[in-house]
Amino acid sequence: MQCVILAAGRGKRMGSLTDGAPKALLEVSNKTLIEHKLDALPEQIDEVIIVVGYLGSVIHDYLGGSYGDKKLFYEEQDNIVGGTADALWQAKNALSGKFLVMMGDDIYAHEDITRCLVPDDGWALLVQEVDGTHEGGIVVLDKDHHIREVAEGAHEGKGYISANLFVLDTRIFDFPMLPKSAGSNEYGLPQTTLATAQKLGIPFYAVKTSSWVQISTPEDLEKARKMLEKVDKGIKSGSSENSDN
Repeated sequence: MQCVILAAGRGKRMGSLTDGAPKALLEVSNKTLIEHKLDALPEQIDEVIIVVGYLGSVIHDYLGGSYGDKKLFYEEQDNIVGGTADALWQAKNALSGKFLVMMGDDIYAHEDITRCLVPDDGWALLVQEVDGTHEGGIVVLDKDHHIREVAEGAHEGKGYISANLFVLDTRIFDFPMLPKSAGSNEYGLPQTTLATAQKLGIPFYAVKTSSWVQISTPEDLEKARKMLEKVDKGIKSGSSENSDN
């Protein structure tokens, strides 16, 4: 199975941290953001296509043509402000069947990615439950936990936001990309996926995340470090308990 990692952007909100390196190569806990993703991939993934843009050659030189037992390939997004759907479209000709899509900077958990692969009759999007004020892709679910609406903007109260990790198939390329919102020059993958799933008549499942950190600012790197430390402690604690039985 293939995975597409979207890593074309510079990450302007990271300030000087991305002056000489793409955002995906920033480090958390002695490992780059993109390596955290590659290490979290399920064993079903044997091929990874990385969509690069800003300083893309640096990512290529750093990772090369393989990572462990996974083959790595690269596609370039010329218009790096074209949005996540435009970035995925750069890998269109290299994809076949069912595939995974994730962002090149966010931190995801192996267990969450694996659970997204389970639905066989439709597509899936990883979502995070939130409470309070949040900005981003607001996801509205129906009674069957299928996604029925995605909108950009501010969110108040309890609800869900997109974690931008998808399981799709190549039928998405049979329909046009859609903008994130009216008048936007960016093409949004959540909006495009929902509209296409509705046209195909297939379910678009929401899978709740157990741990996800969206890396947008330097402060988020520290949040990610703390999350990974917590996860690591949980793994070690579980291993210790198992060894006592």
